[in-house]
Amino acid sequence: MTHGTVLDHWRAGLDEIPEEVWRHPRLEVLLLADNALTHLPARVAALTALRVLDLGHNQLTSVPPELGALPALSDFLYLHDNRLTALPEELGGLTQLTYLNVGENQLTALPHTLGRMVSLVELRAQHNDLTELPTTLGALRSLRELWLRGNRLTALPGALDRLVELRELELRDNAFVQVPEALRGLPLLRRLDLRANQLRELPPWLAELPSLEKLDLRWNDVRGSEETLAALRARGCVVLR
Repeated sequence: MTHGTVLDHWRAGLDEIPEEVWRHPRLEVLLLADNALTHLPARVAALTALRVLDLGHNQLTSVPPELGALPALSDFLYLHDNRLTALPEELGGLTQLTYLNVGENQLTALPHTLGRMVSLVELRAQHNDLTELPTTLGALRSLRELWLRGNRLTALPGALDRLVELRELELRDNAFVQVPEALRGLPLLRRLDLRANQLRELPPWLAELPSLEKLDLRWNDVRGSEETLAALRARGCVVLR
């Protein structure tokens, strides 16, 4: 369905992108979610007016480098729930993009060039196979939400303490044995989800995060750190069970 600069092929039973798409080079919104797409052609670079691209819930195993050459892509890029094992470094060319969702794939790493995506406000990379994050993510000074649930992370790069706008951080279902030191420098962090990790103790500075409103520690084995827990309870922000 075409409506002005919007082309909606959501849940249309597609196994390839229809030719109709390429006849609308001034498209601003292209919705292709919930299909059976396995391939995104390089000619996507011709859609230079695109602000929103939704390719979620398909069967893509890769995306072309040309995806990073869309100068107007600023609102949303959905790539979640596909079969992606890697993302092209060229994706860092999307310097105007504010929302990126690459969750529910099979990614083992994020491109180092993501640090060039300085307009990102929300990054979702949940339910992948990430064991580490690129240090360049510390350059995302506009980032407010970072979703990393269900990976295999054991640490965060120290550079993440430069995410001074970060409000929400989801680290549930990873393999942290200690609270990452980088969080100490996040003045606006309000919600921190550390459920289902392997935490045994809490650093005293955790109770001193100035904006913290909710800290979820369920399904850890935090037995010590009584003073820190007492301080967190006094603020009413800790959830243990």
